[in-house]
Amino acid sequence: MKIGIVTDEISLKVDEALGYCNKWGINLVEIRCLETGRVPYINDDELKRFIELKNNYGITVTALSPGFFKGKLSEKEKYREEIDKHFPNLVKLCEKLDTKMIIIFGFNRDKNEPESNLDMVVNIFGEFASKAEKYDLKIAVENEPGFWCDTGSNTAEIIRKVNMKNFGSNWDPANAFYKDAKETPYPDGYNKIKEFIFNVHVKDTKLGSLVECCPVGEGLIDWEGQIKALIEDKIVNHVTIETHCLPLIEKSKIDIDRITEIIKKYSV
Repeated sequence: MKIGIVTDEISLKVDEALGYCNKWGINLVEIRCLETGRVPYINDDELKRFIELKNNYGITVTALSPGFFKGKLSEKEKYREEIDKHFPNLVKLCEKLDTKMIIIFGFNRDKNEPESNLDMVVNIFGEFASKAEKYDLKIAVENEPGFWCDTGSNTAEIIRKVNMKNFGSNWDPANAFYKDAKETPYPDGYNKIKEFIFNVHVKDTKLGSLVECCPVGEGLIDWEGQIKALIEDKIVNHVTIETHCLPLIEKSKIDIDRITEIIKKYSV
């Protein structure tokens, strides 16, 4: 199993982010934000420089994370714009960066939002996945507290209802750990979602990922058990560091080293 990282968890600056990746022996990256904006809206010169360095260092872009569907279902104009206006630009960027995966979110849920709205979530995701399928793109929905896709169980239910081969999970165990969660991210949440996992984010927390994160091994997520299971189950061929605690460069390197140790321990 290999290790990747979200570039802005090192730096927004292209040269600095990819320079450290090269120094650390990381050749897999996910792109969320660069200095000039969030994908797909990054400056042409910055994109050109990114591609130049990517090619020089032999780096592969594993996924793009444009932040689609972070709003609420009631914000119809927002999510329609993401589907109808922003998605075509994202497709072009995927082609330029030679990547086939897009990470989205599972709609921020209003406190008293009726369960019947689940059908709307499923329908929107189905439409989006169908559009992506035409370009041979995979859609990975990231679980996050307060969203329709929050725990492993709830996210798996939605993915099952969407019922498309190119629609799966960006599994984030730390995002499945929060005050009112009714399951432990690993092993319970993982066992519910594992058949649908396309991508995995690595960070740790003691209080919940939206409250405060910490280096891997210093929080309450069972990363040793989770990595061991991912290796044994042959779910993914890499995991992606999403540090989320400062200072980024120092803490990112700590996470990389600790996950490397776990991978070595359980790799045959």
